[in-house]
Amino acid sequence: MEYIQQMVESQGVNTRIAPFISYGILIFFIILVCIVVNVIINNILLKFLSQLIYKNKFKWDDVLLERKVFKKLSNMVPGIIVYILAPTFSNASIQKAIQLSASTYVLVVAMFVISSILDSINDIYRTFPISKVRPIKGLLQVVKIAIFIIMGIVVVANLMDKDPIILLSSIGALTAVFSFVFKDSILGLVAGIQLTSNNMLQIGDWIEMPKYGADGDVIDVTLNTVKVQNFDKTIVTIPAYALVSDSFKNWRGMVEFGGRRIKRSIYIDVNSIDFCSPEMLERFKKIHFLTDYITEKEKEIKAYNAEHKINDQLLINGRHLTNIGTFRIYVQNYLKNHPEIDTNKICMVRQLPPSEKGLPIEIYAFTKDTRWLVYERVQSDIFDHIFSIVDEFGLRVFQNPSGFDIKQMKQDATLLNKK
Repeated sequence: MEYIQQMVESQGVNTRIAPFISYGILIFFIILVCIVVNVIINNILLKFLSQLIYKNKFKWDDVLLERKVFKKLSNMVPGIIVYILAPTFSNASIQKAIQLSASTYVLVVAMFVISSILDSINDIYRTFPISKVRPIKGLLQVVKIAIFIIMGIVVVANLMDKDPIILLSSIGALTAVFSFVFKDSILGLVAGIQLTSNNMLQIGDWIEMPKYGADGDVIDVTLNTVKVQNFDKTIVTIPAYALVSDSFKNWRGMVEFGGRRIKRSIYIDVNSIDFCSPEMLERFKKIHFLTDYITEKEKEIKAYNAEHKINDQLLINGRHLTNIGTFRIYVQNYLKNHPEIDTNKICMVRQLPPSEKGLPIEIYAFTKDTRWLVYERVQSDIFDHIFSIVDEFGLRVFQNPSGFDIKQMKQDATLLNKK
């Protein structure tokens, strides 16, 4: 600095103006050095580093490059240069101000560098299968908050020219304030730990939470929220702590079980239930899924009635086959022989308590494929078949009278009156 000032004064410049000109020359020189170094780093070093990263077999360094970690790191160099060249100023106050500004700039840039590194860690971690079971995005966000708070205190202490340890020690007194301001974050952190440690939720799980209008796949788990993409492609954001405090349905168990349940009933008109006549039994014997059953059951019933000397001229006496029971056995055998029903799991056809809608015959079985489209197709095919064969057993499906039924009744009544 003194050398530059002497050169300026040697040119006949006023001694009062010479220091300002000297400062200007020195500032211009520092700026020029920073620009030259920045150009060299960005146009030569970073380009060479990028080519080197893309050519190697590692993937983690590609993530660092995509997150611009090296670019942000290079932004610290001008601040370091200014800090190093600050002693060239002869004025102690100016020197100290420049060093404080430069160090503050470096600390702020360092915060963004650390943030990018943490984001890169999350991106790299998500390439592993365990990331769906144990997501760390929420944990990294907590780390970010802690680092930003500490770095912010260090920056303030640096600008105030105070010892940062003194300010850091005051965090304890601000705990209540932080607890209030970051209430959701703290609740979300605790909930996130519970969700992951208890394996309650994973990315890719299909969950239902009607309270929040959620019915779809989990696409992201953060510190405060869980994002769910519904099947209509809308996205619902649920507070993380709500998944712990409230109840939700997770369909992951169904996928891991390897079968999707069919649990649906067909309602039979009780007025159509009757004993099987000999003609009906002969016809039923021709049905593939009933041939063996009817033959064996007839022998069993005949032997039972003969053993107990039952007069079977009246159907109320002894044992006899019914159309509803035969229908139930047919559906049972039909399901057991269906190629897309998993017979290694529960497969049954049962009666439920009758109601004003008739007698419910419930089909309870599991499909081999858990995919939604396949499941709905298999279920629809099964009930298409069941509805179409009910009449073969002399049964009627219960249905409340519709407008067409009432219209038909009026037409029939009109015809009767004409006759």
